[in-house]
Amino acid sequence: MNAALEPLRAAPGEVLLEAQGLSKRFGGLQALSDVSFDIRRGEIYGLIGPNGAGKTTLFNVLTGLYVPEAGSCRFDGRELTGAKPHEVAAAGLARTFQNIRLFANLSALENVMIGRHVRTRAGVWGAVLRTAATRREEAAIEARARELLDYVGIGARANDLAKSLPYGDQRRLEIARALATEPRLLALDEPAAGMNASETLVLRRLIEKIRDDGITVLLIEHDMKLVMGLCDRVLVLEYGKVLACGRPAEVQRDPKVIEAYLGAGAAQHAETVPAGGQP
Repeated sequence: MNAALEPLRAAPGEVLLEAQGLSKRFGGLQALSDVSFDIRRGEIYGLIGPNGAGKTTLFNVLTGLYVPEAGSCRFDGRELTGAKPHEVAAAGLARTFQNIRLFANLSALENVMIGRHVRTRAGVWGAVLRTAATRREEAAIEARARELLDYVGIGARANDLAKSLPYGDQRRLEIARALATEPRLLALDEPAAGMNASETLVLRRLIEKIRDDGITVLLIEHDMKLVMGLCDRVLVLEYGKVLACGRPAEVQRDPKVIEAYLGAGAAQHAETVPAGGQP
């Protein structure tokens, strides 16, 4: 186990997050409709679907940016429905965003240190008066941030401004900042978007390392090769509803999933082709 994430390991196999009947509407648009699923500790759980399927809306409901009209979400035995984003983060659920949200004019190190604030204890007066306890805590925060930058592979860029980093490094910096909150579940919203093949391979190895070090991963991604090769289970959404759920091989063969991505003709052909691949 990597020392950087040692405090985060949890018992595998148990349900960590359970969503029941989640629904969300925006005016006349039903973005989510009765979505239910669970994520077990220690797995990489994929969330896929065509554009507009409701994937990011579901992410936003789970992480407190949106409040659902119906349904509930329990995380590690705690009811999180309606919780504020900072309360969700404090409970142990961290996320990245589809569009990178870094502090462009701060260094990589400073970005990760900001992510660490959810676990700090110094109050306003401690920060103003610069007490000994505050200085010790700041030193510990900086040391932890450097560990996490090393962990994601960009330790050498600690003092570089976030805006000057290559795209792939910016993605990894956002992951490091999320890890600074000490999550039990890390939700990644299209982390491979815009990456080339070599950057995607580096990302895959990083996600596997995070999982191996005890953090459960929820992954939204359009890169089907990455999802099917990386995830233990996959949930498919279409028009805000659950279309399929299961192991990657099962989902790939599901005619409903094939139709959603490739059209009805492809689904009919898939139904006539046995698992061996020859009609």
